[in-house]
Amino acid sequence: MIRTCIYGGSFNPIHNGHIALAQYVLDQNLADEVWFVVSPLNPFKQNSDLLSDEKRLCMTSAALKGKEDMYVSDFEFSMPRPSYMANTLNSLRSTYPDREFLLFIGADNWLSFDRWYHYEEIINKYTIYVYPRSDIQVNEKSLPYNVHLLHSPLICMSSTDIRDKLKAGESIDDIVPPKVAEIIYQNKFYQ
Repeated sequence: MIRTCIYGGSFNPIHNGHIALAQYVLDQNLADEVWFVVSPLNPFKQNSDLLSDEKRLCMTSAALKGKEDMYVSDFEFSMPRPSYMANTLNSLRSTYPDREFLLFIGADNWLSFDRWYHYEEIINKYTIYVYPRSDIQVNEKSLPYNVHLLHSPLICMSSTDIRDKLKAGESIDDIVPPKVAEIIYQNKFYQ
């Protein structure tokens, strides 16, 4: 059975930190592949300034081109909105019965996980990997049996930082893949 790690997010825009964390999952043999599932509407970010689904999908696809075992997915685009991870995981499981789906989330998401739609079902049915954030403490000893805190590198960048840099006229060349920077600059995204 193929172990597929689901890395869901707005990816508004995708950056080098996202890719580094996915690479860590693969390098540690926690999964056979990582699917970057671009979310059309995050229930917790309904008022945020998202680029269109297609533009974010295009940037994510460009960022992952040539990356082994990393794939972009628009699976949630055809699902009811807002998209809920419980529904996504269950739909993925029935659509791809040859795969074991795992969930990859940040420590910030873990701290609010009890507000997620059907969060108990997710915990009971799926293995969850939580990556650390420098500003958030997670008590590893209090985690359920199938929730694992990763000891991955701390990534000190965010999509919000990138959007702020662009609004301030600063370069983002060192924090996003070159193809993503090219798309953003050419289309004047986030300015």
